[in-house]
Amino acid sequence: MSNIINAVSAKTKFVETGGRKIAYRSIGSGQPIILVNRFRGNLDTWDPAFLDALASTYNVITIDYSGIGLSTGVCTTDVYEMAKDVKDIAEALRLTKIIMAGWSLGGMVAQAVINQYPELVSHAILIGTSPPIKSKGVSEKLFWERALKPVTNLDDGTILFFEPQSESSKNAAKLSFGRIVKRTEDLDNPVSKECYSNQQKAIDQFREDKNGALAKLESSEIPILVFMGDHDIGFPVEDWYRLVGKLPSTQLIVMPQAGHAPQHQYPDLAVKYIASFIENSNESIKQRSGL
Repeated sequence: MSNIINAVSAKTKFVETGGRKIAYRSIGSGQPIILVNRFRGNLDTWDPAFLDALASTYNVITIDYSGIGLSTGVCTTDVYEMAKDVKDIAEALRLTKIIMAGWSLGGMVAQAVINQYPELVSHAILIGTSPPIKSKGVSEKLFWERALKPVTNLDDGTILFFEPQSESSKNAAKLSFGRIVKRTEDLDNPVSKECYSNQQKAIDQFREDKNGALAKLESSEIPILVFMGDHDIGFPVEDWYRLVGKLPSTQLIVMPQAGHAPQHQYPDLAVKYIASFIENSNESIKQRSGL
């Protein structure tokens, strides 16, 4: 029997900070990369293949936001409060510099971390998410119809996170969901309706950008990788196209025949892109700066 700790076998741990407990799991070793989750996501909704591939190079830490899943505290309507969860767990784990990664809602939280705690972040990975602008893309009604169902099945997940018009993407959905359900012990708690309603408000507020997040991204020197599917029905990639040339430290990769979870459809390739980006981005910034 293998003693290797991977995404399926990793035990849930807790840190106590700020009068609450934050649930997390940690696998791998190397530079720490903190991953924050999607709308209605918890510790169990990441694809183990993606996490394990990351853990071959990095110390991968996934967390539950305050009031979500196994974490205590209040589930907020503000991504900037969610960003404080990242800062607090980094301090509790004595991490002075992290790679910040977020998927969907988590990508918005990651942008809030970049803006509020830039000294903490060496690199940022934004997956299947929105910039801090009002969307002019086609955020499809079908996304929210499926995302708000009390229980989602494989068909819902294929529509939400993959590209149902592509046979290869549909097959990737089956494989990904098959990997996710392999974890059968030490499971997380589902996100309550109250909390995912608050998350929906947080998404809307982030896009209003009353905190000036876009202006801070436009002046940020933190290397940022945006990793999107070409048909994300929740957070259209077209919104990022509008910012091409305006975000000097940001790179954009768009995966073909992919939806809201390109890292689950292409787990190994996603990690290769991420690792290459982290390895090479600092050098490219120096070249642009003439250093």
